[in-house]
Amino acid sequence: MRLLRSTDLALRILMRLAVAAGATPTTRQVAADMDVPYTHAAKVVAELQHLGLVDARRGRGGGLTLTEQGRTASVGAVVRTFEGDGDVVDCEGTNPCPLIAGCRLRGALRRAQEAFFATLDPVKMSDIVADPTGGLLLSISRGPADDG
Repeated sequence: MRLLRSTDLALRILMRLAVAAGATPTTRQVAADMDVPYTHAAKVVAELQHLGLVDARRGRGGGLTLTEQGRTASVGAVVRTFEGDGDVVDCEGTNPCPLIAGCRLRGALRRAQEAFFATLDPVKMSDIVADPTGGLLLSISRGPADDG
């Protein structure tokens, strides 16, 4: 299974904010740190804010912070939210599969997808930023003076 770019970015933003240690990077700084377009990062941040995982404040002294809900969020729940709960394959699309009436693949893929999510469900954001990951995340962060 391959994650959508927005799912990957959401997880990386949450991880980055989990090790921010009081710093409040802007969306623009996070986008630069992650080497992604600002507009893409802004959309993902808006969704994370809507979910209550990130607090975003504008203006002087503003920036992004991880909420307590974001710190304890299940990685599986975040991935489910961004990926959606659709089937891995589209059997009923504009060209429906001729095997749909008796196919066992769709069910097997659904079970595999659920197993994937179930593996991530007990993992919390705080778990995935434990050392050595936390130190690595801090090393890729640029300071406010680098924001250009």
